[in-house]
Amino acid sequence: MTEAQAGNVAAVTTRLKATMGQVIVGKHDAVELLLAALLCEGHVLIEDVPGIGKTTLAKVLASSLGCSFQRIQFTPDLLPSDVTGASIYNLRTQDFEFRPGPVLSQVVLADEINRATPRTQSALLEIMEERQVTVDGVTYPAPRPFMVLATQNPIELEGTFPLPEAQLDRFFLRLRMGYPDEAEELEIVARFRQQSRTPVIEPVVSAEALMALQEECRGVFLEADVGEYIVRLVRATRTHPAIELGASPRATLALTRGAQALAAMQGRGFVTPDDAKRLAPHVLAHRVLLDPQTQLRGRTVDDIVLEVVNSVAVPLEASAPR
Repeated sequence: MTEAQAGNVAAVTTRLKATMGQVIVGKHDAVELLLAALLCEGHVLIEDVPGIGKTTLAKVLASSLGCSFQRIQFTPDLLPSDVTGASIYNLRTQDFEFRPGPVLSQVVLADEINRATPRTQSALLEIMEERQVTVDGVTYPAPRPFMVLATQNPIELEGTFPLPEAQLDRFFLRLRMGYPDEAEELEIVARFRQQSRTPVIEPVVSAEALMALQEECRGVFLEADVGEYIVRLVRATRTHPAIELGASPRATLALTRGAQALAAMQGRGFVTPDDAKRLAPHVLAHRVLLDPQTQLRGRTVDDIVLEVVNSVAVPLEASAPR
């Protein structure tokens, strides 16, 4: 990636942050990680308690892009065909016609995804990985760019169906927004006391321009030492005694591409170890399964993943290609 290309990515993402900041107060780290996933065309699981702004964050991102957007409210009675679409018999033509479901949009918000049954959740598996859906033996490609933003509440478990490991692995990263600090909460009160509704957000970047930025991010230089460091980070989750199931090679690819995107967002044409280290907890935590004894001791997956990340030796600072 050239310096000019990196500067272009940084300029566009800066405008996106400013646009999203018209609605989202604070949460700069969450917004930046969300944009990194967008540049990698990766899917994001936003997990936190109610009222934090999970759905608002997803909707504001969609409004900032010149892309088609659909929201799916997941409920126990939602059917797979409600997500993917179905073949409907047309009396006029006397033939079956495919009516595409909401998942065949460029940005899809799967709200409260863990409230749907496993059968309905599995309707997302194919399109999240292969960017296509198959209905009645016919395959329909997803539009590009394509991104699934899913939200879930980890506290209220009654009437929910936990996402299986195969589905969690398809999410590029998991975000936790957290409560705002006192200054941010005062700003929220002041802002929304004066506004009767959420301000209208104008798109910052078109679908075509976004796809060009995504392609440019693939060209960010990755030094061999940094690539080896990323591989060691992921492999360390497979040998840690507290982890029963380590992260997959899909996590290695996600961490590599995410580090490239973070570098480009900062105007750099090369990846540093800090890019990978910053992203690692968000890419790895939802992909590992703790040993039952570790869970009984009250240790969380975030604690263990942070321990793994800190245990891997960091290479010398990377530099731009000569």
